[in-house]
Amino acid sequence: MDRFPEACVERTVEWVDTDASGHQHNSAILRWVEAAEAELFRSLELPDYFPSAPRVQQVINYQAKLWFGQRITATVRIQALGRTSLTMAFQVTSDAGEVAAHGTVTTVHVPNGSTTARPWPEHFVKAVQGS
Repeated sequence: MDRFPEACVERTVEWVDTDASGHQHNSAILRWVEAAEAELFRSLELPDYFPSAPRVQQVINYQAKLWFGQRITATVRIQALGRTSLTMAFQVTSDAGEVAAHGTVTTVHVPNGSTTARPWPEHFVKAVQGS
């Protein structure tokens, strides 16, 4: 497979998404990314992903400010699938196409009842790899 799957969501920067300076609060970026992540795993028909995939690393690089009322697009793409981990790259852009933030989120597979990472189930690997 040449490319892993991706998903996008569009949002409007709401008043609750801003801080005292009037631009997006740093936490808004991750909420939009998580909405795109949810869309990705819904599209892959993998509802069991969320209760078993805690985050182990988040890297956010802020590049531009987003303002109340502005439209944004958050895009998440699976970047790497390991035996027990999954890394997604993301980008949040303004309606003008300017990159406001980009980074990565890494999760691991910890099935219900387990306290350590385990290999991703076969159905998950097949769905992510498109096979």
